[in-house]
Amino acid sequence: MDPEARLARGLQRILHRSATEREVHAFSRYLALLLQWNRVYSFTSYRDPARVIDRLFLDSLLFLSVLPAGTSRLLDVGSGAGIPGLPLKIVEPDLSVTLIEARRRRTSFLATLVRELRLEGVQVLRGRAESLIEGVPSLEGGFDAVVARAFGPLALVAPLALRFLRPGGRFVASGPPPGKPLSELTGLGSWHVVTSPVSGLSRRFLTVQKKLEPGHGDL
Repeated sequence: MDPEARLARGLQRILHRSATEREVHAFSRYLALLLQWNRVYSFTSYRDPARVIDRLFLDSLLFLSVLPAGTSRLLDVGSGAGIPGLPLKIVEPDLSVTLIEARRRRTSFLATLVRELRLEGVQVLRGRAESLIEGVPSLEGGFDAVVARAFGPLALVAPLALRFLRPGGRFVASGPPPGKPLSELTGLGSWHVVTSPVSGLSRRFLTVQKKLEPGHGDL
């Protein structure tokens, strides 16, 4: 199937609406740039356009079902090739998105991607999350949601992610596939299984809510 047709069909199934011309164009350009850079730098093991579309772009949009309502400021920790932050930005253009990535070549790719896709309201930060939160005071408590996909041991990542959240904000991370043991992750937060209407595969998400400060009431 033609990549644009595959994108349009997948977006419709996940978003429950027709994809816009802007969205399909942005994802198509994203795909071309990722495949081009991937030939040199191996950002992902996926080389086939169909697998990039299904397993990276459309899979990223499954985060929408577990993000808190009204999210306007989103942080993607360990963004890599922009997954899941940039696909979320493409379909939710009003989102303010910050991407944190420690590796120079990947931040160069992200900066190029943001420029080529003409995405406004996207900030790319190079560095380790634990160092940036100490060096950039405005990051602490500055986000409604923090997302992570395949970024380190969740038992260690979750406490760090909470520092970036406003009171009542939510950390959302993809966890072990359904059927895999949770072991030390038990009790860390709430678990949600989301099945992709495109691939039929199930994704397990961990959500951890940051406690409200006294006097703020319920979320």
